[in-house]
Amino acid sequence: MIPSAEDAALVSAMEDILDVYCRPHDPLRPVVCLDESPKELRAHVRPPLPVEPDRPQRIDDHYQRNGTRNLFIACEPLRGWRETKVTARRTKQDRAHFVQELVDVHYPDTERIVLVMDNLNTHRPASLYETFPPAEAKRTWDRLEIHYTPKHGSWLNVAECELSVLSRQCTRRRIPDEQTLIDEVTAWRNERNAHTATVNWRFTTDDARIKLKHLYPTLHA
Repeated sequence: MIPSAEDAALVSAMEDILDVYCRPHDPLRPVVCLDESPKELRAHVRPPLPVEPDRPQRIDDHYQRNGTRNLFIACEPLRGWRETKVTARRTKQDRAHFVQELVDVHYPDTERIVLVMDNLNTHRPASLYETFPPAEAKRTWDRLEIHYTPKHGSWLNVAECELSVLSRQCTRRRIPDEQTLIDEVTAWRNERNAHTATVNWRFTTDDARIKLKHLYPTLHA
């Protein structure tokens, strides 16, 4: 049986990402993962009841919805560093500005940033050209080595793991407004960076060929 183009593309993209994660740390070509997530702002209608002996804090089910904000996160797993940014929206332009900040502010002396991100239409080079003049868009794009996760393969993006940690440790509770969200996320980021919380990715291409064998096309003579 001839493997389908979709199956082959999925496997190829997965193995590409896994090979990237096996690279040794290189300050001139750092591997950085990027992702984003929405956060709904919710304020208490009634103040929570305080903790009492043998009774946890009690929170009323009713809340006031104050809109939604977007949270960008970029992390360098082997360095134990991450950057966050809260934006009002999640447009191509918002993402383009965040990528430009990575290039010019956080990695100005690197040869290229090896950037891992999801395969969405807003993640294409066109977003840079829709945001900046052509020369600036090309300058920014030329500083990037892009590796896209496969369709339904966002679990391969370490930045998604960081967003999960952020949710468990910080943003899962009610946050009433944008400034509080910015303050809380910034405090979480600074503390995690201070502890140099690295990510030891252990899942390799050899592991994938054994444990995810069902994803691989089957060839028959």
